[in-house]
Amino acid sequence: MKYTYKTTGTCSVGINMEIENDIVKDVQFVGGCNGNTQGISHLVRGMKVDEVIERLKGINCNGRGTSCPDQLAKALAEYKAKA
Repeated sequence: MKYTYKTTGTCSVGINMEIENDIVKDVQFVGGCNGNTQGISHLVRGMKVDEVIERLKGINCNGRGTSCPDQLAKALAEYKAKA
């Protein structure tokens, strides 16, 4: 299933995800720090949704109270709630 999430509080403005059988198949950030968001995307590919949420939730970027990894955790939690 493909899912799109609009981020808040980060340089990225959105996250496009593909999830299949509770496994992250693909993640693409719209905007943000290109190298970092590509790195996050590659690292979480093949991981279970719950594991990604657990590892990334609460990461803070420069005192913003959130970050691109944290927003991915929130996006995946929202996806789970709607699935």
